[in-house]
Amino acid sequence: MAGKSKDARSYVKMVSSESNHTYFVQKNRNNTKDRIQLRKYDPTLRKHVMYKESK
Repeated sequence: MAGKSKDARSYVKMVSSESNHTYFVQKNRNNTKDRIQLRKYDPTLRKHVMYKESK
């Protein structure tokens, strides 16, 4: 039987820099090796803030 290969896309957890709100997004590990940072809407603060990838 063939060995288990890792998929290029995986789900990562994005944590808000200003509150404890989180998102789950897909990331292509072949194209993006380092951790990602996205500016997304935080519904608890009702404004856009930076979200950083966590483990």
